[in-house]
Amino acid sequence: MGSASSPLVAIVGATGTGKSALSLDLADGLAERGLSAEIVNADAMQLYRGMDIGTAKLPVAERRGIPHHLLDVLEPTEEASVADYQTDARAAIQGIQARGAIPILVGGSGLYVSSVLHDFRFPGTDPVIRDRLEAELTKSGPGTLYRRLRDLDANAAKAIGPHNGRRIVRALEVIEMTGEPFGSGLPDESTYWMPTVTIGLRAPREELVQRLDERVRGMWQGGLVEEARSLRKNGLGVTAARAIGYAQAIAQIDGELSETEAIAGTAILTRKYARRQVGWFKRYPRTTWLDYDDPGRSDTALQLLLDHA
Repeated sequence: MGSASSPLVAIVGATGTGKSALSLDLADGLAERGLSAEIVNADAMQLYRGMDIGTAKLPVAERRGIPHHLLDVLEPTEEASVADYQTDARAAIQGIQARGAIPILVGGSGLYVSSVLHDFRFPGTDPVIRDRLEAELTKSGPGTLYRRLRDLDANAAKAIGPHNGRRIVRALEVIEMTGEPFGSGLPDESTYWMPTVTIGLRAPREELVQRLDERVRGMWQGGLVEEARSLRKNGLGVTAARAIGYAQAIAQIDGELSETEAIAGTAILTRKYARRQVGWFKRYPRTTWLDYDDPGRSDTALQLLLDHA
């Protein structure tokens, strides 16, 4: 272990299940055995500078001196790209291994995680088609586009869900460009990019809902509205402005929602997002699932890694 042949560790699961904490504990456990580890972010919104409260980004002071990669690498005016992320994340992982450390990929953005872990090649893009579909999304919302996708590629529609407008647009773009189902461009989850130990964190639905509701209330208490106001002064791109929590905070600032409505709306969307995450990661092969509140989860994760090596 601790060489270019070291396995990649992936910690996945729904938001609110303690992935960041487990990654830190695992890195500490490795350090106690003379092995170093570095963490690679796989949360799409944590790529953005200044989007801290609403993404539950771990402050630098709480990272225990463990190197973290792909945090704060985009301005909020920029658009995140899964294809770019795949390139950057895989380069970071290979760099970590070249330094003799163990890479730990941590996050809940399913497509981003899959782009790194599994055999996943990206079709190109067509700006004309993309702009037309984006304009339709802005004008009409995701419903009409989702129904169109469902007619063209039911499997892709099921995987993406009816609310993720950006991914629906991307799927329709690829179908129009290639004349083939978008499903052919989804990750092959039976094949790993490199040897990988995948650890999933789970929580009973009732407990997860309670934790997520508390997290959302804590975001408002922690200053999310002020953070959103500050971000908007410098400009927000489409993706950042639509992020769960930030969109509702901006609507509150503009007087379109009361604080109570903004919090409630964010909580509902967060629960829906968590359900999609659970469904996405359930498909992953050879994943060891641990309870989010198991006091021995860190030791179990460490032993899994040591056994794999």
